[in-house]
Amino acid sequence: MTTDEVNVSPSDEELEHEGDVAADFIEELLDIADIDGDLNLDVRQGRAYVSVEADGGGLSLLSAPETVQALQELTRLAVQNKTGSFSRMILDIGGSRDARRRQLEALVDAAEAKLDDGATQASLPAMSSYERKLVHDIVSERGLVSESYGEGADRHTVISRG
Repeated sequence: MTTDEVNVSPSDEELEHEGDVAADFIEELLDIADIDGDLNLDVRQGRAYVSVEADGGGLSLLSAPETVQALQELTRLAVQNKTGSFSRMILDIGGSRDARRRQLEALVDAAEAKLDDGATQASLPAMSSYERKLVHDIVSERGLVSESYGEGADRHTVISRG
């Protein structure tokens, strides 16, 4: 595989297919767990997004951030197995992504307060690449600077004034 093949972003059609495959996998999991849920598919920022919503509380057990992350990884593997292509699909269960964004905003608030108190930088805990991207976006919106450091599960973000 050449560098150009690696750097080519999937088309919206390919991402929609990825979302369909992911939705089929998630739907099977929900059926096994006897949980009712409505699946919505979207393509945003070069990624397939699959969100699961329910009227009742059936999704509450699945919407914990660690559970969503684990289910997302399983779904990505299922998509990759079916399509033969690496998946960067994002899974949201019961609004878990919005809730996590609010938590990350609170972490950035605390880091910004440390900077206001005179610190030259503030480190956040290790988190997934998707969460780090959200942090970088939040930090950028506030006019601050962020960089990721570390490897693997220890990769974390450091925030400064620049």
